[in-house]
Amino acid sequence: MIKTPPGWSLDVLGRTFQARTADTAWTEAAPPAVRRISLHDIGDSLRLGWQDFQAARSDVVLLCLIYPIAGLLMARAALGHDMLPLVFPLASGFALLGPLFGVGLNEMSRRRERGLPTGWGNAFDVLQSPSFGAILLLGLVLAGMFVFWLVLSQLVYMETLGPKPPVSIGAFGHDILLTSAGWAMAAIGIGVGFLIALVAFCISVVSFPLLLDQPVTLETAIRTSVRAVRRNPVVMMAWGAILAGGLALASLPLLLGLIVVLPVFGHATWHLYRRTVGR
Repeated sequence: MIKTPPGWSLDVLGRTFQARTADTAWTEAAPPAVRRISLHDIGDSLRLGWQDFQAARSDVVLLCLIYPIAGLLMARAALGHDMLPLVFPLASGFALLGPLFGVGLNEMSRRRERGLPTGWGNAFDVLQSPSFGAILLLGLVLAGMFVFWLVLSQLVYMETLGPKPPVSIGAFGHDILLTSAGWAMAAIGIGVGFLIALVAFCISVVSFPLLLDQPVTLETAIRTSVRAVRRNPVVMMAWGAILAGGLALASLPLLLGLIVVLPVFGHATWHLYRRTVGR
């Protein structure tokens, strides 16, 4: 079967990882079963995610270290006119890394579900997971997609409004809203960004919690995640819309809303995984 370059690259990465971790990785059994879920499961997962957040609120310490950094990057982009076209790609594309940053919260929910001690320090137990190498590799894939999105965004700007950087924030806003080139940049950028986000969502929506929970390879985790989306397209697209909308709204007050929204989403992801994937 002929594969696309991304698919071929993923196979190479997966085989390389498996060859290098053959002595320490878990022994995989049959591929996990994927269940059909409903919108009600999303509501239950969010409710349980909120309960996990209330039980371990100190986990926001982790997020206070990560997302203010993102805020500083976006502020720097806004102040430097040469990087102004990357403000929106930075703000929206950073969500591609959300599943990786949420893996510690997945671990906390997993421990709480099993009645084990749970605190913000337990988020770092991920480092001791037999699947940590696979988790790290998948995180690098998402980081690569993030960088790819930034590069494409810059190319789209160069081909529409470029090649010179905006002279001011006001002029940049005028060009986007009131010129045909600006409309073209917005349309193309949003379309490309949606496709990248869709791929990232499909390969990661249940992959990280699955790698924490079951003895599977990275390839199996990704295939299971894609199968989960294919089996539950409406529910998974609704979940993706909730994540995107919630992150956008929480980012408005200087990113402060993320201190609550991100932990809840991270915990809820674990519970949605448990409803979607069988053991």
